[in-house]
Amino acid sequence: MSEFTAKMQKLQATAQAFWQERTEQERRMLTIGGVVVGLGLFYGVLIDPALEGRAKLRKDLPVQRQQAAELQALGRTAMEYKARTPIQPNRLSNDTLNASLAATGLKAQSLAITGDYVKLELKGAPFAAIATWLDTQRRTDAIAVQDANITATATPGMVDATFTLQQRAAGAAQ
Repeated sequence: MSEFTAKMQKLQATAQAFWQERTEQERRMLTIGGVVVGLGLFYGVLIDPALEGRAKLRKDLPVQRQQAAELQALGRTAMEYKARTPIQPNRLSNDTLNASLAATGLKAQSLAITGDYVKLELKGAPFAAIATWLDTQRRTDAIAVQDANITATATPGMVDATFTLQQRAAGAAQ
């Protein structure tokens, strides 16, 4: 600490000697220059950023309020949708499943329905048509694949497939 004190005293003595060598007019000019530089730093570091931030907030606040109002409206809409009773999917039947398969160009080798479960077997069917049919059934009748066994045939793009499907209750995660 004494080394620091000695350096500070030496620096103070040098500054005092510099100041004493100046004339009264030079001292006044240096004082005025120091005050101007100090005020410039004060304004540049403290005042200007605060004023710019305030102006930016004044400009952005209406937009942010509008966005908050939109989010609240979306939240209310979501709560209304959540409170609604989910639409029950159509009950599974041989006729509806065969009709949906035929609409996609597929024909079931065997089709068995037990409660909410369906056992479906397809032979020599185009894989793309199967994927399309399964996606449609997932969206329209809440049918999920519980088990799938797909085997490629000698013909490219054609497969033999066996599925166990389950119809989920309304509101179940898809």
